[in-house]
Amino acid sequence: MNRVVVITGAGGVLCGVIAEHFAKLKDKVALLDINLDAVEALAKKFNEKGYTARGYKANVLEKQSLTEARDKVVKDFGNCDILINGAGGNNAKATTDIEFHGENGVKDFFALEQSGVDFVFNLNFMGAFLTTQVFAEEMAKKKGSCIINISSMNAFTPLTKIPAYSAAKSAVSNFTQWLAVYFAKVGMRVNAIAPGFFSTNQNKTLLYKEDGSLTDRSKKILSNTPMGRFGEPEELLGTIEWLTDNDASGFVTGIVVPIDGGFSAYSGV
Repeated sequence: MNRVVVITGAGGVLCGVIAEHFAKLKDKVALLDINLDAVEALAKKFNEKGYTARGYKANVLEKQSLTEARDKVVKDFGNCDILINGAGGNNAKATTDIEFHGENGVKDFFALEQSGVDFVFNLNFMGAFLTTQVFAEEMAKKKGSCIINISSMNAFTPLTKIPAYSAAKSAVSNFTQWLAVYFAKVGMRVNAIAPGFFSTNQNKTLLYKEDGSLTDRSKKILSNTPMGRFGEPEELLGTIEWLTDNDASGFVTGIVVPIDGGFSAYSGV
């Protein structure tokens, strides 16, 4: 398709799969991540398959870093057509080890560290905010450009133990709607996906014990997921392709699409 696709957090499992999808569509893919080695290795893998990709170091919490990455992308590929704000994550300093006040635990709500909460909120929300500021100014001059943010199940109903991550993803969903309205008159669409529970390196210790069996939290997740399983990264691709195709979704903007096996629809009874 020859579009320029910029993906932050491209060194992660989910965004790496998304990146390869666009590369297969013959788009020019700019892989941004704070881990340059990871995205350079991914770009090398794509290029060996005949795709067009390049890795760039970018810290989504530093506007100057993003500006430098943008300038390199523009020089190599041209202005961005599709921006995917995929950088995000949680931090142990912003996570309790109990679900309810009064339970036995070392780290309750009152023990959470501000530095951890700041980091998680900034990574997920400010990372999308700053990246959009840097890339969307030129995108807004080109009708048909679009932005995809990565929200989460936490944005609909906060999960226990991770208040900062839940609040940040809720902010991402709200920001998606705000941006959709702001850019509507110039023909740029903004939407988000809200993945449910996918098994990745990032959440491996949350979902599995050292022997490979499910943790108690995993069992709770699956018992509240009507489809009874974790998602596969490839199951994000159909929705993303739809949302970035102006012929298929040209009148769609400001929505957050759950991809969750029914988790958000299930009341537990």
